[in-house]
Amino acid sequence: MRAKHIMTQDVATIRGSVNVAEAVQLMRLKGLRALIVEPRHDGDAYGIVTETDIAYKVVAHGKDPQRTHIYDIMTKPCVIVNPDLDLEYVARLFANTGIRRAPVIQGTLLGIISVTDILTKGNFVEKPKLMFLQKELHKAVSNARSITANYGADSKRAIEAWDLVDELESEAGYYGAPKPEKTARELFADQAGTTAPTSAVAQAV
Repeated sequence: MRAKHIMTQDVATIRGSVNVAEAVQLMRLKGLRALIVEPRHDGDAYGIVTETDIAYKVVAHGKDPQRTHIYDIMTKPCVIVNPDLDLEYVARLFANTGIRRAPVIQGTLLGIISVTDILTKGNFVEKPKLMFLQKELHKAVSNARSITANYGADSKRAIEAWDLVDELESEAGYYGAPKPEKTARELFADQAGTTAPTSAVAQAV
């Protein structure tokens, strides 16, 4: 599942020059927790203003919403999400940056995605990432074994196939898979009675 599958397409934009009072009115009218700030020109970046920005930077300091502008409290440039980014990476991006929502942009603004979207629309309960990776790893190992048998352990295709296996094993470990005593590449070499196929990275070194 990717960002484009769970994002909210009903997203409102606002100019940075608009005052906070107008922004609050728009947010109340549409039931929104954030507004995307429009770029001023082609080379400009998108910004974002959230309910937290307004509460923490305006209300908490007793500022006049009529005289405070969006550009005074917004975040710009803001973190943006590619529509094809996997759900797990969206969540990791949010965790690493400490944000709760971000616009989904690919050339133009497509929508907005939030932590709430991840929890309410995501399929991580029904299809955990680790389960998916383990299935992909099983297929990758079978494919690498077949390619090695047909083209040889030193062939470019075999090396690339085993590199993919290594990558999937590493990612599965990140998601909690127990680390085996030997990698799939090493186990294959033991069974074949040869040395493990060299990775493309090792060859380059």
